[in-house]
Amino acid sequence: MTKLSVNINKIATLRNARGGNNPDVLRVAKDCERFGAQGITVHPRPDERHIRRSDVYDLAQNIETEFNIEGYPTEDFIRMVCEVCPTQVTLVPDTPTQLTSNAGWDTVINGDFLREVVAQFHQHDIRVSLFIDPVIIMADAAKAVGADRIEMYTEPYAAQYAIQREEAVAPYVRCAAHCAELGLGVNAGHDLSLENLAYFSQCIPHLAEVSIGHALICDALYLGLETTIARYRQCLKEKG
Repeated sequence: MTKLSVNINKIATLRNARGGNNPDVLRVAKDCERFGAQGITVHPRPDERHIRRSDVYDLAQNIETEFNIEGYPTEDFIRMVCEVCPTQVTLVPDTPTQLTSNAGWDTVINGDFLREVVAQFHQHDIRVSLFIDPVIIMADAAKAVGADRIEMYTEPYAAQYAIQREEAVAPYVRCAAHCAELGLGVNAGHDLSLENLAYFSQCIPHLAEVSIGHALICDALYLGLETTIARYRQCLKEKG
C-alpha cells in the first residue's frame, strides 16, 4: 500500500510568523503519526524560513514512522542528514532562495555530482530518492547514479487534472512502469490533493509513497487534522 508522508513545513511557517513555539512542530508531527500518517517529511532551507535545523534534530529523536528530509545537497545539508540518519533523504535541485520546488533534477547532466552525494548517504544506510520530472531518461540516469527511488514531480499533473486527467497522468504511468522494470522505487509529490490523489494512486500501482504538505494542511484548517489524514489515506486505498 502507498504510504502517506505528511510534510509539516507549513506548520513551521505558522510558528515562525509569531515566534515562540505555537504551533509546536514536534507535537503536530506526533499527532500526524497518531492519526495515521506513515511518515513525516521536512524540507529545511538555509534561511530557516520554516523548518529549522534544530527541528530536524528534535524530530529525528522522536519520530516513530519514516522520517524523510528533503533538500539541496550543500555541504551543510549533507552533514546534517548524515548526523541525523533519517529513513530517507530526497534530493531536490532547488536554489537557496527558491520559494518551492518547480522542476526535477537533470540526472544526466548532474550525474557525477549526484553519484558522489548518493554514495555518501549510502555509507550511513540512508535511502536516497531523487526528485525528477516523469521522464524515462531521467529515471535511467537516477538508477545509474545509485538512487534507491525517484520522486516524481506532480505539479504538471495537478495543473492539468481538471482539464484532461488521462492525458495528465500518462507520463507518470509510463515513468513509474519503467522504474518498476529497473527496480527503482517510486514516490510522488507536489500539489497532490484530495481532488486529484485517488485517481493518481489508481493509475500508479507501484507507488511507494506520496509526500503532501500544503494541500493537506490547508484541508486540515477546515476538516481537522485527524479527519484530513484519514481522507488522504482513503484516497490511497481507492484502487478502483
